[in-house]
Amino acid sequence: MRQRTGPLNLITDVAGLTVGNHSDGRVKSGVTALLCETPAVASVQVLGGAPGTRETDLLEPHNLVGAVDAIALSGGSAFGLDAAAGVQAALREMGRGFEILGFRVPIVPGAILFDLPNGGDKDWGRFPPYRDFGFAAAMAAAETFGLGSAGAGTGATTAGLKGGLGSASTVLDNGLTVGALVAVNAVGSVTVGDTPHFWAAPFEIGDEFGGLGLPHPLPEDAQRVTTKTRAAAGGNTTIGIIATDARLDKAAAKRLAIAAHDGFARAIWPAHTPVDGDLVFALGTGRNETALDLETLIDLNAAAASTMARAIARGVFAATAADGDKTPVWTTRSPRGGMGKDR
Repeated sequence: MRQRTGPLNLITDVAGLTVGNHSDGRVKSGVTALLCETPAVASVQVLGGAPGTRETDLLEPHNLVGAVDAIALSGGSAFGLDAAAGVQAALREMGRGFEILGFRVPIVPGAILFDLPNGGDKDWGRFPPYRDFGFAAAMAAAETFGLGSAGAGTGATTAGLKGGLGSASTVLDNGLTVGALVAVNAVGSVTVGDTPHFWAAPFEIGDEFGGLGLPHPLPEDAQRVTTKTRAAAGGNTTIGIIATDARLDKAAAKRLAIAAHDGFARAIWPAHTPVDGDLVFALGTGRNETALDLETLIDLNAAAASTMARAIARGVFAATAADGDKTPVWTTRSPRGGMGKDR
């Protein structure tokens, strides 16, 4: 299976999707909203031990609602669950939503990560700002959007390095497209030991996150478990979306979400810990009519894992420094530097 990126190397290479970010430098947090031009079949898989979610039960294959209008990824811990309400408000103004008994209800599942103790000012008063952040992110949705210290990745951190918002895409030989979007706030590390080499290096296409490959030989401490100091329950989390233009039902979307978690395991060491809330939403827009036989499904699920791994590395690679940061960015570890600015 030969893989190449889409023209943008973003999740929006999957036709029918747009993404918007809203970032607040004072709070050091933000929201990323993914909007579906038409409702997309969706499911979810949670493998972390400390998730924070909204509307995930409806995505199970046996439940009624078959598609979603948007997905919200937010910082702010449980306060950030308000972000989905802001995205929902924006969609309501657009006349979008699931119609029932003459009413339209936008379906917006969401997930949050814990970025409270990152040096930002969280003294926001009586009501947290995430509903407004979500509305602004939805209204900013477009085919291109910022990576790194943007949106839900604004205040994200990993073990030893600043985290960030990442995205990547893959176009398979049969024309199917797979895209990933992820806010990387893991308790574990995305690089091998203390080197600048990403665990996701075997899946890199071109030099999309530095082109360094894996270190040779591997450092003696490569298997050392490095985590954030004094990690607390709910204090981390990598939250992502895997999308494809393939025609999926909810069960196939569930399987795609499960496969994308392999990308977490390929890019983060360790992943899926008891203090991470790791989860992946999966979307199928159905724009591509390619038949999904068994071999095609295997290729699709493999691409979900590799694309997610690449997106995780790209998020950390693109992170930029800001006043008050408690964690350095990847560029401080590599003489070759990174992207410099959010794209």
